[in-house]
Amino acid sequence: MSEVRLSNADVERAKQIWTQYQAVHDLSGREGQAVGIDPFSGRVWFGESMADIVHQMKREGSETPLLFLRVGLNYYCRKGIRR
Repeated sequence: MSEVRLSNADVERAKQIWTQYQAVHDLSGREGQAVGIDPFSGRVWFGESMADIVHQMKREGSETPLLFLRVGLNYYCRKGIRR
């Protein structure tokens, strides 16, 4: 299976979907959870981790690429040196 990457336009579309989703739904109980946003269907997946979301998708037969973030943050994970 070849790796499928989201284009910059796909990422922007997913961010728009997420902004709209947050405006309509109360996410206070989901702070820190992983979220996967499908830029093609607009579906939003929640789980404890990226792997958890991928397992949910596989159980449902979905293999579309997602943008992953954390609820309450504008990124999923940051790597680097902390000083």
